[in-house]
Amino acid sequence: MLKKLIFYIKEVTQMKYILLSFLILFSFSSNNAFSNTIEIEMLNRSGKNIMAFSKRVVNVDIGDKIFWKATNKGHNVEFVSFPKGVKVFKSKLGKDTSFDFTIPGIYLYQCTPHKMMGMIGIVVVGKDYSNLEIIKKSKMIGKSKKTLKQLILEIK
Repeated sequence: MLKKLIFYIKEVTQMKYILLSFLILFSFSSNNAFSNTIEIEMLNRSGKNIMAFSKRVVNVDIGDKIFWKATNKGHNVEFVSFPKGVKVFKSKLGKDTSFDFTIPGIYLYQCTPHKMMGMIGIVVVGKDYSNLEIIKKSKMIGKSKKTLKQLILEIK
């Protein structure tokens, strides 16, 4: 009887360690387990628009990722205005790229060679609009001036 009780206690103790290990492992990976990846294509034509991103305004949660697909060559992604604490981001021309959004706020980005043609987009992270005034004051050239005004209306 005593041997059975000792055996039972050892089994329960092992199960507790296994369960605890699983919980610890799950807690470290849970941030990525529930994040989303959104794909945006870099295009020469999207409907009536030439030189455009397939999605102009995207809302994501903190921890989500955007994958920009170089569907048509000659495009890139460059952050123009973004929340404090975010490092400058500029991808190579004609290459797929991605970015993990860990800081809330509004990110304004462009395709560097086609910014004059209005090839810009906005990402809103965590429903945080605290840097909207900075985005509104971002210096745009060519068609991007008009496009930025339209995008700002879309995010409200």
